[in-house]
Amino acid sequence: MFDAALLKDAADTLDAARRESAFIVTVESCTGGLVAAALTAVAGSSDAVEGGYVTYTNEAKVRLGVSSELVEAHGAVSEEVARAMAEAGLSATAKAPQPDGPAVSRVCVSITGIAGPGGGTAQKPVGLVHFAASYKGRTRHIKHTFGDVGRAKVREDSVVVALGLIRRALAG
Repeated sequence: MFDAALLKDAADTLDAARRESAFIVTVESCTGGLVAAALTAVAGSSDAVEGGYVTYTNEAKVRLGVSSELVEAHGAVSEEVARAMAEAGLSATAKAPQPDGPAVSRVCVSITGIAGPGGGTAQKPVGLVHFAASYKGRTRHIKHTFGDVGRAKVREDSVVVALGLIRRALAG
């Protein structure tokens, strides 16, 4: 399902989480759960992955805890919503009991974008993706415009960016 390079990237991300005693949480829109799938494709990932949310619609984002006013003001594909998604993912998991295992903290990555082929505008073109990672009170944001390179390519490249962002967040 995933190529060797992506699985290596996922394994490196899991190792980074283990070093920091952190569980990974994902909140995904345009990737539809691919980040969580890549991480859990690695054997033994259950000691570093807590779970994930696929918030494909605006309503799902709001149910998770993203403000509907924020979505209306900035649109689902925005820095503000990506940050709120990551923070909402942490908040939602903080309400649950700590999973079994050595991890003592959580890092949450979020992805929201326009994978295409339609849905883009001049201001928000196909291939625009916003990422955020929230860890220990800090939320980082990255914006990528991959271009109209095809839906599968935007989603695949987004997984790579998200895994890298998790590692950077964990590294401080």
